[in-house]
Amino acid sequence: MKDGSNKKEHGIRENRGSVFWKELVKGLVISNPVFILTLGLCPVLAVTNSIDNALGMGAGVIFVLLCSNIIISAIRRTIPSLVRIPVFIVVIATFVTLLSLVFEAYIPALHQSLGIYLSLIVVNCIILGRAEVFASKNSVLDSIADALGIGFGFTLALVIIALFREILGTGGLTIFGFDLFNIPVLSEHPMMFFISPPGAFLVIGLLLALFKWIGVIKGD
Repeated sequence: MKDGSNKKEHGIRENRGSVFWKELVKGLVISNPVFILTLGLCPVLAVTNSIDNALGMGAGVIFVLLCSNIIISAIRRTIPSLVRIPVFIVVIATFVTLLSLVFEAYIPALHQSLGIYLSLIVVNCIILGRAEVFASKNSVLDSIADALGIGFGFTLALVIIALFREILGTGGLTIFGFDLFNIPVLSEHPMMFFISPPGAFLVIGLLLALFKWIGVIKGD
């Protein structure tokens, strides 16, 4: 009997582990919020003109998404259905306010660069959507996996887009004040168009076409 119960418990743990990794990987690739679901494009267009901004926004979204998913999942059974959206927004706004205060105190340059888009995380459809679709219906552990997958998937998309925009728009790449490299001809005659929002649209469109071509985005 003990062997049977131990095997059952071991099977449950393995199943939970597989579900965790499944949700984590799904957010990175299969359900990437930018390249697959095309959500949250407003900050994507606005802040991906540099790697610094992309990493800062990505870190902020991961923090807010992770904390809000944990809280909402933990209290999901006590939230009345009629007021669930206001409750979600209050929880998300609390962590966004905390994030904004920390950025303003310790990373003022990044806080100023991100500007209003840091505060707009409150109404980011990715975070509110995960709260409604996933965290309010699943366990805390699964909600953590979902938050990390979607958060890192969003950050990965931001970094990829910012990489192309900064290199093409400035002729080089700088991360937190360190010049990694410069392309001689391009740095003398940068294509400033790619730093603008229309340039972001073009880069996103080209990346979507590339991923479609190589089969990352499935036809179904």
